[in-house]
Amino acid sequence: MAREPSKLREVNLELGKPTVDQAMKRLTLEVGRTRGMGCTVLKIIHGYGSSGTGGKIRTASRRYLMQLKTKGEIREVIPGEAFSIFEETTRQAFSRCGDLRRDRDLDRYNNGVTFLVL
Repeated sequence: MAREPSKLREVNLELGKPTVDQAMKRLTLEVGRTRGMGCTVLKIIHGYGSSGTGGKIRTASRRYLMQLKTKGEIREVIPGEAFSIFEETTRQAFSRCGDLRRDRDLDRYNNGVTFLVL
């Protein structure tokens, strides 16, 4: 029996050390691409700011994603530090994407990642 394709997709916005503008353009593109692939969750790796750049990308990414949520364009935004079995939003996301249960950042409180539920 063939395995069902993953509904979880991961994108590293830090790759290549982009500017904030470049990272935001890529994020916009990747949200649309992920939706088109039929995935239900996109994991964004944006860093947490140890180099100075990741923090700016994290802040801009989360602000943009919250705007999308407010507009109803995505269902949920889960910051990595809230990606825990003890958080209701995480448990709800499991029902949309079972692969999240096996993600390496579950319960690690990693503020260098953000999950968005489409």
